[in-house]
Amino acid sequence: MKVLRALLGVLLGLVARLWLMTLRVTVEEHPSLAAVAERPWVLAFLHGKQWPLLAWKRRRPTVVMVSHSSDGEIQSRALAMLGFTIVRGSSSRGGARGLAAIVRRLRNGDHDAAFAVDGPRGPYGVPKPGTLLAARRAGAVIVPMGSAAESAKEFTRAWDRFVLAWPCTRVRIVLGAPIELRRDDVGHPNELGDLAASIASANAAADAYLAANPATVIPFPSFLLHRKKRPGGV
Repeated sequence: MKVLRALLGVLLGLVARLWLMTLRVTVEEHPSLAAVAERPWVLAFLHGKQWPLLAWKRRRPTVVMVSHSSDGEIQSRALAMLGFTIVRGSSSRGGARGLAAIVRRLRNGDHDAAFAVDGPRGPYGVPKPGTLLAARRAGAVIVPMGSAAESAKEFTRAWDRFVLAWPCTRVRIVLGAPIELRRDDVGHPNELGDLAASIASANAAADAYLAANPATVIPFPSFLLHRKKRPGGV
């Protein structure tokens, strides 16, 4: 079964690579990010918004933590196919070791890290402390990320409201202002709330851009639907 899961993960990774290559990506980076370009970044985003973010050309190798579950085996293979460095761990098993491995990568200065801050089971939009802990221990800055897709399927019944951008559609990715943490172990009591607000602001900015800049061509699969509705269309 482990071999089958590994093969499935590789297959999904290949499909994802081809799919993501079709997305028409534009990126907005906050001007203050230039001042922390030499620092390690901890990329922070909501769990259901990650699909468009995978199309972003990352500035350096990026490490992510994936659970030890059966699904995690598939996910780790798929993410490796997309160029991520994988460490295994979760809140229920191996989380401390996984977080320590991420911190080591960040301290080495050759990796960024990426966290779905409200994963793995929510509640939606509520950050967990692991993101702050990794950034503080590594002396990294947190970079809030948001995304929006012009043509997508949102799985509203899923806890994370996962957004699947259709092939060939426009997506907007927003990297917000870096968040610098206090170096003491306690930190400011509002840090998690500030992080949630920053990520929400990045997502809102991505949505606003697409709304203010409508496409000049009809994206797939809307194009197919449009053709079906035309009189005499085939």
